[in-house]
Amino acid sequence: MKKIFNLFDFSQKVDYKIEILAGLTVALALIPEAVAFAMIAGLSPLTGIYAAFVMCLVTSILGGRPGMISGATGAVAVVIVALAVSHGPEYVFATVILAGLIQILAGVLRLGKLIRLVPHSVIFGFVNGLAIIIFMSQLDQFKTVNEAGELVWMTGQNLYILLGLVLLTMLIIWGLPKLTKVFPSSLAAILVVFGIVAFLGIDTKTVGDIASIQGGFPPFHIPMVPFTWETIALIFPYAAIMAGVGLIESLLTLNILDEITETRGRGNKECVAQGSGNILSGLFSGMGGCAMLGQSLINVSSGARARLSGIVAAVMLLIFVMFAADIIELLPMAALTGLMIMVAVGTFEWASLRTFRRMPKSDVLVMVLVTFVTVILHNLALAVLVGVIISALVFAWDNAKRIRARKHIDDKGVKHYEIYGPLFFGSVAAFNEKFDVLGDPDEVVIDFSESRVVDMSGIEALNKLTERYMKQGKKLHLRHLSRDCRQLLQNADEIIEVNILEDPTYKVVVDR
Repeated sequence: MKKIFNLFDFSQKVDYKIEILAGLTVALALIPEAVAFAMIAGLSPLTGIYAAFVMCLVTSILGGRPGMISGATGAVAVVIVALAVSHGPEYVFATVILAGLIQILAGVLRLGKLIRLVPHSVIFGFVNGLAIIIFMSQLDQFKTVNEAGELVWMTGQNLYILLGLVLLTMLIIWGLPKLTKVFPSSLAAILVVFGIVAFLGIDTKTVGDIASIQGGFPPFHIPMVPFTWETIALIFPYAAIMAGVGLIESLLTLNILDEITETRGRGNKECVAQGSGNILSGLFSGMGGCAMLGQSLINVSSGARARLSGIVAAVMLLIFVMFAADIIELLPMAALTGLMIMVAVGTFEWASLRTFRRMPKSDVLVMVLVTFVTVILHNLALAVLVGVIISALVFAWDNAKRIRARKHIDDKGVKHYEIYGPLFFGSVAAFNEKFDVLGDPDEVVIDFSESRVVDMSGIEALNKLTERYMKQGKKLHLRHLSRDCRQLLQNADEIIEVNILEDPTYKVVVDR
């Protein structure tokens, strides 16, 4: 039994009151999001709610980051909408299961550590873009359908009532923690606004106006699709993109919560948990999902630090659907809108704006570009990928310019080249320009004690350089190269001076 508790991290000290109240707040915040994302994907509202229940429960128990909340997300909805429209929900369920298998494979292969390659400027852009998306999605609550069936902005009394309730919600969330932290401010704001609307009989938009959430326990069934190679060929691209998007968003959310809580999550364990959640989501009529930064921040800001809050959120979400749908559908959307706007304000990295003048221009460009792609395309995976590629190219360009060669001729007439900086594909051209093969004396020494040969392009550059000196009948010595470099050079025995105590031991990146 002790091993089981250690496995699920239940051994840590838990404040049950805070965890339960935080979980209840998250459950209320999950409902409109799950319904909205399911409708974006062209699926029934319950498909999103079932996905939120399964994902939240499984990842809360098995995940690598206690306190992180998963559910149906817009990033996943955008990926599967075309498949849902063209082939129906059964193919979506099959895709979700396949995506889960891919995510588990990523965790088993320990690919979660690749998130370390994401620069801080990309994380800033991702967070800011997500904050803007959360805020913009709340603006739909200020719209209504006119007599012609068109969606238009509210006016008059309806607008003033909604705006007033939203501002009241935001005021409570902002002000209550300054007075007391005994009760989560988010839940208090929802209950206060709900009470005011119910007591005064205010006519305003409610959860039930979006869609009915009445349902039963998620039904289990195997997706009704042909088990053929044609089916796999159809769903695999969607599943691969969904798996990638889900892991990127989940691992970035994990890193952000690590910074907030000053603890460290386990990325590979989270990959396996996300995959397990998606497999069960597909088997229990859910659209799948991934970590949700907004709901995770609600949970953490409410004081939750353990797994119990996520479990409570999942269980309460199911209870709402099965037994309390009539009450939950009366919740004013103004309260949930105000809550999510405060989440957007808290999510945005305002500090990133103050560092514009102090950050390198390349980092500012990456941050703005990632934010732009996230907001315009709603494609988080593409935004992060673009940011990482640009950051990598900028890094390679900067390092390519850093290679230097200090030259001198000793009293024996031997010319020495002391190389500084990494020798890799980006610096090969600058490296070759340092040498005067025709004008050099008959004996030349190239010293790499302050340099590193990084990749196969660097090895090829050395091979061609040695050939050029040999054609001129000149003697070349290479000093302070690693054993790996010596093995890869064609004429190693003739030109390399081995210094056992001084030579480095780094490895050259090669494609083998």
